[in-house]
Amino acid sequence: MPDRNDSDSRTLLRRLKGILAAPGGGQDRLDQITHHIADSMGTQVCSIYLFRDAETLELCATEGLRAAAVHQTRLRLGEGLVGRVARTGRYINTADAPSAPGFRFMPETGEEVFPSFLGVPIQRVGERLGVLVVQSQDKRQFTDDDVYGLEVVAMVLAEMTELGAFQDGQSDSMPSAHRFPLMLRGGTGQEGLAEGHVWLHDPRVVIANPVGDDPETELARLHEGVNRLRETVDTMVAAADMGDGGEHAAVLETYRMFAHSRSWLRRMEEDIKLGLSAEAAVEKEQSAARARLELAADPYLRDRLHDLDDLSNRLLRILTGQGNDTGAEMPDDPILIARNIGPAELLEYGRKLKGVVLEEGSVGSHATIVARALAIPLVIHAPRITAEALNGDPILVDGDQGIVHLRPEESVAVAFRDNLAMQAAAQDRYASLRNLPATGTCGTTIQLYMNAGLMADLPSLEGSGAEGVGLFRTELQFLIRNHVPQRAELARLYRHVMDSARGRPVMFRTLDIGSDKVLPYMKPQDEPNPAMGWRAIRVGLDKRGVLRMQLQSLIRAAAGERLHVMFPFVSDIGEYEDAYRILMHELSREQRLGHDMPSDIRVGAMLETPAMAFAPKRFFEMCDFISIGGNDLKQFFFAADRENERVRRRYDTLSSSFLLLLQQIVARCEEARVPLSFCGEDAGRPIEALTLAALGIRRLSMRPASVGPVKHLIRRVSIIELRKVIDAALQEGRPNLRRPITEWLARQ
Repeated sequence: MPDRNDSDSRTLLRRLKGILAAPGGGQDRLDQITHHIADSMGTQVCSIYLFRDAETLELCATEGLRAAAVHQTRLRLGEGLVGRVARTGRYINTADAPSAPGFRFMPETGEEVFPSFLGVPIQRVGERLGVLVVQSQDKRQFTDDDVYGLEVVAMVLAEMTELGAFQDGQSDSMPSAHRFPLMLRGGTGQEGLAEGHVWLHDPRVVIANPVGDDPETELARLHEGVNRLRETVDTMVAAADMGDGGEHAAVLETYRMFAHSRSWLRRMEEDIKLGLSAEAAVEKEQSAARARLELAADPYLRDRLHDLDDLSNRLLRILTGQGNDTGAEMPDDPILIARNIGPAELLEYGRKLKGVVLEEGSVGSHATIVARALAIPLVIHAPRITAEALNGDPILVDGDQGIVHLRPEESVAVAFRDNLAMQAAAQDRYASLRNLPATGTCGTTIQLYMNAGLMADLPSLEGSGAEGVGLFRTELQFLIRNHVPQRAELARLYRHVMDSARGRPVMFRTLDIGSDKVLPYMKPQDEPNPAMGWRAIRVGLDKRGVLRMQLQSLIRAAAGERLHVMFPFVSDIGEYEDAYRILMHELSREQRLGHDMPSDIRVGAMLETPAMAFAPKRFFEMCDFISIGGNDLKQFFFAADRENERVRRRYDTLSSSFLLLLQQIVARCEEARVPLSFCGEDAGRPIEALTLAALGIRRLSMRPASVGPVKHLIRRVSIIELRKVIDAALQEGRPNLRRPITEWLARQ
């Protein structure tokens, strides 16, 4: 701004505040704003472009360009200088716009006589809202003060846009945030359908007054808030149990360093002096930092974005007094929306949730495991859902397809409800099979077990018709706590699990941590490929105190009962032998101490690496049972990370090469006369489950909701006949057996 000073900036912002408070329509407000900005900046042109949709910018108001171009001129994201500003989140300042890279001439605007160009993004905490542009006839490079001042104005426009100041209730001419139907495509975390209303896990702070009336008062508020924030962070760091330091300590110290950053505070002080309120200044710097770090090539710097976001959100809540308790009432049919969420937080909501949608998350994350335990449909990687959704918005969650319909059209909602009704009818049909065996028409019977890991799972054992628990994930009790559970505490829990099973077998898998399951109190390991690193039995054999404590808890819990212990991720016979010896040592020790002993003990292993399909015969003979861990075995067999959405769906369980591997494992277990089961997502998919049964796997373990559909299909067909179809397709050299299997099923 020519000869701009703090007083000029505050005068302009006060005008904008007055426009926001005055009655009038959205278009009228925009027109007034562009006039005042152009006047204050000493330019002939000021234009505001807002997003019509996620990929399209629309000229919504202008001072100086042709009025006929308003609501007619549109650009794609990245197109022209305006589109570049929107895409990169960075300003463009040039004295000769036509010669700038990416310039697009728009003759309908009459802008050819205004060569100088300054465009800044209108953005709010990572949410792109539009672009603010000023232009002039003289070829002038705008000063740093001009750029900074226009960014402050853009911040106020962002808040005004969020508050709906530019929405016309009588017209659809203005782009409307949080109003139109929106479909988001993410990934499947947990199958199922759910209809409900949005409940935000971490509601966004609403800044009702982005303009500060008194800079001194706002500076005092900022300093008081920052001091409170620093005290909170210092207390948190001091209270953290960092052990011997290392990476955990370094991360916390980096967090504290950000909180005490003088440059962060100085930039916010400068924003306030130009006329912003304290909270608006915090959010402006949060948005600017986000724009910078999201483009950083260094993954470490991108990770720090979460630290800056968290600090900024903490400070905003201190300044506004808006905590998680906003006064909003949770709807009767809540669909939880969050960027991400921990397992303990998700458990606090419990079964009251109808579904969950996350911006982040993964198929193996803690939240996904809990959602499966609670049988809650979950969609992960839903882009921008936290920015688009508002508390109370109607929403449909399709966990089967990984699709979310926010504010759906009635036709979409009707079709969705029809699908829900069909699923409910199917569940009623499956319920009638609850007490019947999973026996094919050929007389072959398959045992169907369920997976569990929480006490919340156990009621499903009775209702699902499962014959036992084929996998009890013991790590969940470690993941949902901030400290290592005590031995007596675990023993009581494991005993309660056994009692709840009412005599049905429960296969307890020892602690499977590492990879994507990192304990909150465990020092993180910096591994380039954690799924193939220090995890599961490898951790247990290195940290024997934890493994011994868990085995002692299991032994004491099983007093007078049969105990099944299963060691995870065994990739070498030596690992199994070491773990077996530790278990035998603990059994002898418990007996010497005079504790009641299990009536019987069965010891098994998870077969999750292709190497163990070729293990010495002695390995199979040592095991009392073996469970194929299908999720890990498949990802290692195909070299396709199951956390990577780009590749994990490219490799089919019904590929002939994978089925031949499973066939070899079946033969080796039959030779050693060791019972074999299959545990994983594929066990709960009816066609895959039927194929596994035809290969000779007689026990399948799955999520409780899958027991009914799998049993329903098994009881309708001949497993022996399907085996003939599989053998014939393999003999023909078919690369994939899905088509011959589904064609055979269709004929049945």
